[in-house]
Amino acid sequence: MTGTAASGTAIVGLGMTELGKVYGRSPRRFAADAVRLATADAGLSLDDLDGLLVSHGMGGSPGIELADTLGLRDLRLLSQMNSFGATAGAMVSYAAMSILSGAASTVACVFADAPLKPKTSAGEAYHRDSPAWYGFGGMTAALGFRSVNAFYALAARRHMERYGTTEEQLGAIAVSTREWAVRNPIAQMREPITLDDHRASRWIAEPLRLLDCCLVSNGAVAIVVTGADRARDLARPPVHLWGWGQGHPGHRKERGSGFGLTTGALTSGPTAMKMAGVTVDDVSQCQLYDCYTYTVLVTLEDYGFCAKGEGGAFAASGALGPGGALPTNTGGGQLSAYYMWGMTPLSEAVVQARGDGGDRQAGNDVVLVSGNGGILDHHSTLILSPHPKGA
Repeated sequence: MTGTAASGTAIVGLGMTELGKVYGRSPRRFAADAVRLATADAGLSLDDLDGLLVSHGMGGSPGIELADTLGLRDLRLLSQMNSFGATAGAMVSYAAMSILSGAASTVACVFADAPLKPKTSAGEAYHRDSPAWYGFGGMTAALGFRSVNAFYALAARRHMERYGTTEEQLGAIAVSTREWAVRNPIAQMREPITLDDHRASRWIAEPLRLLDCCLVSNGAVAIVVTGADRARDLARPPVHLWGWGQGHPGHRKERGSGFGLTTGALTSGPTAMKMAGVTVDDVSQCQLYDCYTYTVLVTLEDYGFCAKGEGGAFAASGALGPGGALPTNTGGGQLSAYYMWGMTPLSEAVVQARGDGGDRQAGNDVVLVSGNGGILDHHSTLILSPHPKGA
């Protein structure tokens, strides 16, 4: 396998706070804890960091405020980034490009959130006061499209109507993801489920049921990126960054558009794989952004692991679960483990690439990581490996 200069960077540190129903800490405190953990995991000190990338979501000026909390001075790279769930992949690629260019040498990337409150339901975690709707833009709200759930339900329904995708096929993704979560000691949901359990779970926005939708979690995840030469001498096995890509399709939610049928994976996947010098046949496992079961299905299609319209059958075949041909979301993903935006699939990818998966360890020569942001507005792809590129 051949590629480009992306072989010159690696993830060397992973820091994860407690995740789930963890109260009493602000997002900034969670973030600071995660950065400290990631830096220590790499065998580095905070003074070794000269770059800090912060995922949107903490309010205020999170980059400056977090740097101050950590006591970081004279940084060469500091930015807040927001492509929603695709931000983690975008941050890693930005960190890698900065290192390759000489703009920085060691960069921490972090996401933190704390929407859960004691004695308040997860469903209320992201509740916001309804905005004032004016003119034609108020039509969607009047029709009930006032939440992300409703728009993803619309996307899923469009895929089902076009290709014959079924609720049972979506349920197969929920079941296989939970099978992996059972093996993950830090997953929030570790009770096995069946297709009957999926079918019995309540509607959130038809055709999406409760078990089709991701969790809500408090906590933070951070990683540290540095040059591959330096990575060889640090505390943990380096996870080499072989390639990256982004895709922003710009679909309008209207008849005749590709909304719900295709995603930015059509662009970001080939870009990352070309840079890495691999094809889908080389991929050992996938860590896919699973805010909903539907997003796993459509992403698999757009990467080319199966033909367009065959994602449901592919998932129902058992390919994604333990013992399957394409181990996917081996930690339980956002559906069953924890919801940390794009840091959920990325953190599990690092665990797997290091060989730290324990009972859930899968083949790890080439690990594909996806991020999905907005309502199918953004997509990021990373190709990671425990091996230096070309080795």
